[in-house]
Amino acid sequence: MAAEVVVVGSCMTDLVSLTTRLPKAGETILGHKFFVGFGGKGANQCVQSARLGAKTSLICKVGNDSFGNDYVDNLKKNGISTGQTADAATGTASIIVNSEGQNVIVIVPGANLLLNFEDLKRASDVICKAKVVVCQLEITPAVSLEALKMAHASGVKTLFNPAPALADLDPQFYTYSDIFCCNETEAEILTGIPVGNLEDAEKVGRMLLERGCKLVIVTLGAEGCMMISGEEPIPKHVPAGKVRAVDTTGAGDSFVGALAFYLAYYPKLSMEEMIRKSNCVASVSVQAPGTQSSYPYRKDLPQDLF
Repeated sequence: MAAEVVVVGSCMTDLVSLTTRLPKAGETILGHKFFVGFGGKGANQCVQSARLGAKTSLICKVGNDSFGNDYVDNLKKNGISTGQTADAATGTASIIVNSEGQNVIVIVPGANLLLNFEDLKRASDVICKAKVVVCQLEITPAVSLEALKMAHASGVKTLFNPAPALADLDPQFYTYSDIFCCNETEAEILTGIPVGNLEDAEKVGRMLLERGCKLVIVTLGAEGCMMISGEEPIPKHVPAGKVRAVDTTGAGDSFVGALAFYLAYYPKLSMEEMIRKSNCVASVSVQAPGTQSSYPYRKDLPQDLF
């Protein structure tokens, strides 16, 4: 069985320390909890898709080290097939979170930056037989772009999440993305328009359509999403249900992973309906701590989502 959802992207080991406040330069403070988690935008999106029931494949690089071995086991447990390894350490994110839930993060991409065109060539069969290919920007951008081009050439739907955003994003990303999905921060970096409300999001959406996008989704956290497309130039607001958020880390990746699942398995649904269902999945993820550890499984969700 070929993978229906193929993600080309990053794996990071999250090293998380919880403290009451963030330390100042040169200061040592006491934390009250430490844990190691599995993160990286590519892997997060892939894991959420897999937990909803998608047959997935993750094209990524982890190091030949203990973090890398643990990561490969984690992906196996989630039913995701992938390849190791590289001449660099597994990517890490050192995260310090204060009691208000604010954080500071240092990412060392490591092996993620060694994913290259040769790896894509080896995976071309997997990419070209997929229903949906998903890319982000935590690996070398030129590699993400090449993956989108390969998918596009085979008539595979492309879903691109420009995160972390680059102000000088190669304009080809817009034309090779069937669905271009960014959050408020990313939208501002790409367009220079700060997104404080729905009208701002609509302005961003129109600008991105002018750059060649076919369909743009701007995620707005608790406010849900704004979507606009060349076919439906009247923007639509798709609200999210109200929930009490415990930890919003990785909610955007949960949304993207869910959307990839619906695009692959429910292609007849309207885009608005797919977004509404993906909002529901992501809103479950913010009600539990951690990133992948907070991602819901199909069996734990309302069955009207399927």
